[in-house]
Amino acid sequence: MTLTSDEIQAILREAGHFPHPSAAAIEALNIVQHSHGWISDELLQEIAELLGMSPAELDSIATFYNLIYRRPVGRRVIHYCNSVSCWMLGAEDNRRHLSEKLGIAVGETTGNGEYTLLPIVCLGACDRAPVLMIGDETHFNVDPARLDDILGETGAP
Repeated sequence: MTLTSDEIQAILREAGHFPHPSAAAIEALNIVQHSHGWISDELLQEIAELLGMSPAELDSIATFYNLIYRRPVGRRVIHYCNSVSCWMLGAEDNRRHLSEKLGIAVGETTGNGEYTLLPIVCLGACDRAPVLMIGDETHFNVDPARLDDILGETGAP
C-alpha cells in the first residue's frame, strides 16, 4: 500500500490550514483510512513523513482514537458501547447476540469481510443506552430483538 497522489494533495491541503503540519494528523489519518479502510504501517510512515512527524508520534495519535483502525476491518464496523451505563442496561446481551448472529467474537471480522465487532468506551448517549454504531449510524435503546431489525436493514445474515 502506498499513498495516492490525490491523498497526498488532500493531506497537504489540510496541513496548510495549520501553523504546524502535524496538527493535521487526525485529518490526514481519516483521509487515508477513507480510501484504504485502515492505516497500515507503510501508510502511517508515509503520512508521518508528509507531516514532519516520526512514525511513533503519529502511531500514538492513531492508536489513541477508537475510530482509526490500525489493522484491517470489515466494510461495516459495529461499535457497541461498553461504558457503565450501556453495560448496566444490556450492552453485554447485545454483544452476545451480535457474536452469535454474525459468528464472530469481539475484534473479529465476518468471513465475507462485511462486519467487524469492536467495543467502544462511550458514544455519548447514556440517556438512551444501550447504544451502538454501525458505520456512521448510531442506534439508541438497542436490545437483541431490535438488533435483528437493525442488522436486517444492513443485509446481515
